[in-house]
Amino acid sequence: MLRCFSHSELTTLGEALDIAEDRTGNFYKLSQEQWKRHRYDVKTLASLGEEEISDHAFALLNRTTESADSGRVPTKRWDLYWICLQDHRILNALSRDPNLDLLPLMVYTFTHELVHIVRFGRFQQRFERKDKEEEESIVHHRTYEILKGVSLPALDYVLDRYREHRVCEVNF
Repeated sequence: MLRCFSHSELTTLGEALDIAEDRTGNFYKLSQEQWKRHRYDVKTLASLGEEEISDHAFALLNRTTESADSGRVPTKRWDLYWICLQDHRILNALSRDPNLDLLPLMVYTFTHELVHIVRFGRFQQRFERKDKEEEESIVHHRTYEILKGVSLPALDYVLDRYREHRVCEVNF
């Protein structure tokens, strides 16, 4: 059985997401209204379907198309992105590396995923892209640029350790 995040770890995830949203929004100069256009939610292992579970990534980014039917007006459609966290992979990495902490690792992971979402929302990259490696390289670089000045214990370790490491995969 795969290990899921505990209640206290879920609290840490919330803190990490707040930091990642703030830093990513500042980097891209997004207002609160602009953030609302980049719709996303987070799932942890406890709520993932079998097809959303990976043995080689900290997070998968999935996309669905949502719609709102307002009667007479044509249906409005929008993309909703799901950051599917791989609790078991993250917790395994933490248990293998005593210098790695959950908060900075998740700040990096969430920031990485949010950069993808912003790039897709701004049409800087297509979700159905062919060259995943090139996009990952760009996103890792942006993530580093966003987080390099953040004062957070052990974040420098994460930046050094995972700068060139693939932590996200995008499902088509």
